[in-house]
Amino acid sequence: MITEKDIPTGVWKIALAGAAAIWGGSFVVIKGALDVVPPCWLMLVRFFFSALIVGALFWKRVRPHLDASTLRCGAVLGILSGTAFVVQNIGLTDTTPGRNAFLTATYCVMVPFVNWAVARRRPGATSIVAAALGILGVGLLSLGDDFSVGLSWGDMLTLVSAVLYALHIVAVARFSASGHEVMTMTVTQLAMSAVVSLAAALVLEGVIDFGVFADPGIWGALFYLVILSSAVCMVVQNLGQAHVPPAPASLLLSLESVFAVIASVLFYGEVVTPRLACGFASIFAAVVVSEAGVPALMWVRARLGGDAIREAGGEEA
Repeated sequence: MITEKDIPTGVWKIALAGAAAIWGGSFVVIKGALDVVPPCWLMLVRFFFSALIVGALFWKRVRPHLDASTLRCGAVLGILSGTAFVVQNIGLTDTTPGRNAFLTATYCVMVPFVNWAVARRRPGATSIVAAALGILGVGLLSLGDDFSVGLSWGDMLTLVSAVLYALHIVAVARFSASGHEVMTMTVTQLAMSAVVSLAAALVLEGVIDFGVFADPGIWGALFYLVILSSAVCMVVQNLGQAHVPPAPASLLLSLESVFAVIASVLFYGEVVTPRLACGFASIFAAVVVSEAGVPALMWVRARLGGDAIREAGGEEA
């Protein structure tokens, strides 16, 4: 019987790239679904069924760790994550999938600075370089064709969601370091995110006609978001990162925003001007530098030059 350890590293790398592609495609899927279902209700359905599925898949692992402390940590993560998703998807109603994806990706650049504020750990030089690239990218995205400067309210909401995602990442790291079981926190987070989405839906959108969920297109979108984007990709990410070195793993997962733009161009009709392309490239470079640092750049150079890979430790933010 084939076990995880029998699967070659190259296969796990392909799996991580596949997860990034699925996540990238989800921006277009959500954009289409928002034409039928309001964003908060869409997130409610996504998180509710994701919590049920992931909880069922990992119940044996989760059950022994259902203590009050772990549940509290999971609830905090759910409030942060749920609010971030709701804000991000409300923002998506007033921007394109590509812009939404790349502006969201700036959370990777924000994490070291949020961690500095929370844990007093000063960002390193790599984080400062990443921040400069990220600011340049956002600036290029906010520059109009007539060289006027401005972001749509959807873009600004997306940046707010990026701050919330950065807070979420820092909270996950702190709670995990405290010994709380990750999968138990994940299931609790999904459940609490559903609660946050329900509260936001009732306050911001009111009760909707649930007949909209009879639309076959919506079921296709929900299958994509719940089964593929949430359950499958979560398992692939957890297993893949256990079998792939950190630098290439981070680099492969950061391709999410690139796949989002490709999907947006192919299926949504988004037009990428040279200015936007430069902005996207700058933000992507910021994400790569922030997430994987110097080891990722060495890995890419080794691959392009045909040299052997030699993993090196990165600078700690």
